[in-house]
Amino acid sequence: MAEPAIICDGAWKKFRRGEHHNSLRDLIPALAMRLVGSKKGTKLQKKEFWTVKDVSFSVKPGEALGIIGPNGAGKSTILKLLTKILRPTRGSCAVHGRVGALIEIAAGFHPDLTGRENVYFQGSIMGMKKAEVARKFDEIVEFSQVSDFLETPVKRYSSGMNARLGFAIAAHLDPDVLIVDEVLSVGDTGFQARCLARMREILAQGVPLVFVSHNLQAVQSLCNRGILLNRGEIAFEGDPRNAIQEYRRLVWSPPAKVEKVDGVAKDVAIRGVQLLDEKDKPSDSFSTRQSVTLRILYEAARQLDKVHFAVDIHRGDGVYCYGINTNMDGKSFGVSEGRGHVDLFLPRLTLLPNDYTLSIGIHDQDFMTPYDLKPFAYHFSVTSDLSDYGVMVLDHEWRQPEKAAAVLTSEEPLDPRR
Repeated sequence: MAEPAIICDGAWKKFRRGEHHNSLRDLIPALAMRLVGSKKGTKLQKKEFWTVKDVSFSVKPGEALGIIGPNGAGKSTILKLLTKILRPTRGSCAVHGRVGALIEIAAGFHPDLTGRENVYFQGSIMGMKKAEVARKFDEIVEFSQVSDFLETPVKRYSSGMNARLGFAIAAHLDPDVLIVDEVLSVGDTGFQARCLARMREILAQGVPLVFVSHNLQAVQSLCNRGILLNRGEIAFEGDPRNAIQEYRRLVWSPPAKVEKVDGVAKDVAIRGVQLLDEKDKPSDSFSTRQSVTLRILYEAARQLDKVHFAVDIHRGDGVYCYGINTNMDGKSFGVSEGRGHVDLFLPRLTLLPNDYTLSIGIHDQDFMTPYDLKPFAYHFSVTSDLSDYGVMVLDHEWRQPEKAAAVLTSEEPLDPRR
C-alpha cells in the first residue's frame, strides 16, 4: 500500500494581532513572552489567536484532497504550512518530493525578472537543472499564453497573467506533489477549464493533489476526498459531496423562518417561504431532478380578488437562472383577510449542484405595483451525482445512425461537402 506523500499531523498555528516593535527594549520582552508561551501548549498570550487548530490529514499518490470553508477558516494557512512558508506552532506538516505549488499570485516570482527568467528561477527552486526546465519550457509558455510578454518583468503582469504563468510552471515541471490555492479564480473560464484538465492529467499519473477553492463544482468533479475547515478546525472530512453539503449548511441560514409583517401598512405582505421536499417536509437542500414545492406564506390586511405571485432564482454567484410569475402563466389568486399561502410546484428540479437564492414578490392585479418584495431573501442548495457542467441539466440521449457510424469507421477520408 502506497505511503502518504502529504502528511499534516496535529498542526496548530497562531498569530498575534497588531504586533509591532519600535525598539530593542520592546522586542526582548516580546521574544521572552513567545518562548514562555510556547511551553504552555494551547494557551494563548495577549493578542494571540489560533488560525489552525489540531488539523490532521494525509494524501496518498493519485489522491485529490479538496479543502473548502468560509473566508478566514484557515485554508491558505494550511497550504503555507505544507509548503514551508510558515512553520506550525505545534504538530508537523511534511511533503515528500518535488512540490509544484501555486498558493499566492506571483508567489516565488522575482518581480524584476522577466517571465522567461522566472520560469528558470522557479525550476531551480524546485531543484531542477537548466536542461530539465528547457525541455518543458515550450509547454509552459503555450499553456500560460504569455508568449508576447516573456521578456517583460513580471511586476508588469496582470493578476491573470501571473496566475497563468504560475500555474503553468507548477503543473509542468514534473512535480511529485501539486498544491493549488484559490488564485485560479482570477483567470477566465477557459483558463480555469484548462487548469482542471491539466490537474486531472497529473492525478492520472499518480501525483497527489491538494486543492483549495470556493468553486464547489470544481472540487466535487476533481477531488475524491474533501475537508471542511471552520475557524481553523476540521468540521467535516469525507466524500466531497457531503463536505460541500455541510459547507452549504454552514454558510446559508435556513430559509423556512417566517417573518413578521413590518410596521408599514400593506394590503398583503410576505411572511416567509418554505421549501418542501417530495414528502412535504421542509428542507434547504434538494437533489437535481427531485420534485420541490415552493410555499409562499402571506398575510393580507383585507380581501383582494386578484393578486399575482412572482419567483426569481439566482445562483449564489449572481447568475440569473429562472423567473416565473402567475401573470405570465395567465393565472391569478384571490386572497382573504388573514394568513394564507400559495404553492409553486416544480415536478422536476433541473438545477445543477450549487447554492441558490430566491426572490419573492406579490403584485397587484395589473402586475404594475408590488404589494411586497423580498429580493435574495431565501436560500437553498442543490446536490447531485451528475458530472454535468453549467446551470441546469437537460434530459438527453446520445445517438448515432448506422450509416453515419459506417462512414466514421471507414478508412475513406471524409468529404466535407457530404
